Amino acid sequence: MAEHTNSSITIEAAPAEVMSVIADFDRYPEWTGEVKEAEVLAEDAQGRAEQVRLVLDAGAIKDDHTLAYTWAGDRKVSWSLVKSQMLRSLDGSYSLDPVDGGARTEVTYQLTVDVKIPMLGMIKRKAEKVIIDRALAGLKKRVESRGDVAS
Repeated sequence: MAEHTNSSITIEAAPAEVMSVIADFDRYPEWTGEVKEAEVLAEDAQGRAEQVRLVLDAGAIKDDHTLAYTWAGDRKVSWSLVKSQMLRSLDGSYSLDPVDGGARTEVTYQLTVDVKIPMLGMIKRKAEKVIIDRALAGLKKRVESRGDVAS
């Protein structure tokens, strides 16, 4: 079984506010850094993305891939790889846990990536950690800089 990498961060906003940023794929190129394009290909009955095409430029990894998303309200979203040029598999999730009565949110990002090219496990886990840490920092900055977030 593949090993996964995870990390957490606390964001000064309610889980619903954090999830609204996570669910807004059209704006990913504005705050994620690595995502250059995002296109929602299919939506569920609630209007949330079920499949998203992402063009990624993360230095050594440049890819055009499609992910399938599963939503659990405003508390969790998971994704898995549908197709990719460089990746064999990609499974991840954001889990959102309210803190301080829901005024803050602890966000845990879990990621497992398997690339088609040979890569040492240690290097792969380091790359996963960099991706996670950048994503969490970008998410925190994006959510906390929005005008509708209470201070």
